[in-house]
Amino acid sequence: MKKLTIIALAAAFLLPATSFALTGTEIAQKAYDVEDGTTRHTAVQMDLIDKDGSVDARLIEEWGKDDENDLTSVVMVFRSPASVRDTRFLQIENKGRDDDKWIYLPALKRVRRIASSEGDKSFMGSDATYDDMDTREVEQDTHDLIKEESVGQWNCYVVKDTPVDPSDSQYSYRISWIDKQSFVPVKMEMYDKQGELVKVLTVEKLEKVQGYWTPLQNLLKNVQTGHSTRLTVKKIVFDESQPDALYTTNFLQTGRVQ
Repeated sequence: MKKLTIIALAAAFLLPATSFALTGTEIAQKAYDVEDGTTRHTAVQMDLIDKDGSVDARLIEEWGKDDENDLTSVVMVFRSPASVRDTRFLQIENKGRDDDKWIYLPALKRVRRIASSEGDKSFMGSDATYDDMDTREVEQDTHDLIKEESVGQWNCYVVKDTPVDPSDSQYSYRISWIDKQSFVPVKMEMYDKQGELVKVLTVEKLEKVQGYWTPLQNLLKNVQTGHSTRLTVKKIVFDESQPDALYTTNFLQTGRVQ
C-alpha cells in the first residue's frame, strides 16, 4: 500500500470537505449502486487460514438475485469437504429491517432460522459474522470523506462509516477505501466497540466479468486473533435464468428445486 508522508497526511485532514468533488454520502451511494447483474451463479473456494498458516479449504456453490426493488437474495450450498457437505444457507434482504437468514445443517436434518441475536457469531467457522453478510443500507450510517489515498493499483476515496444507531452494528465504525474508477470498496477496516481495529478486508483481485466489476479474490483477516478467510471466485456467470424455488426454505431442506 502506498503510504502518505506526514505532511501529506496532515494536509488531507486539514482540507475542508468542499475540496472534494463528492461527499462521503455520495461516494457511499455510488458504491451501494455498483451494478452486479440481476442474477449471479458462482463457484467459490473458502480458505480458512489459521495463524500458524494451516488451511481448511471449502468449496461453495452460490446463487444470488435482485428483485424489482433491488433487494438481494442469496443461497449457498457447501459442496466440500465431507464435514460440511450439503450445508445450505439462505439470506433474503429486507428494506428497513434485518435480513432474514436460515441454515440447513445435514447432521440435524432441519432448517433453522438465524436469530438477530446471533448476528455476531461466525458464519461456518469463517472470520465473517452473520451480521457481516448483511447488506447495510446507505442511510444506516453517516459517511465522512476523510482523505484520498492509493491502495496498491487503486486510487481511492477513504470514507469513515459510523452507525447512526450504535446498537445497529457490531462495529463502532468502519473505514472504506473505495476505488474511484469502479466505486468498489477494495479495502475496509472494521473497529470494535472499544474503537480497536478488529478486522481488515482486502480485495486481492478485481476484474470486469461480463461488463461488471467483480472482486474475484478477497482476504478477511481478524487482526486480534490472527485467523483469516480468503474467498476466491473460481467461476461466475451473470444474468442467467434462475428458478425462484432456489430461494426458499424448501430448497434448503431438500436440496432440490421442485
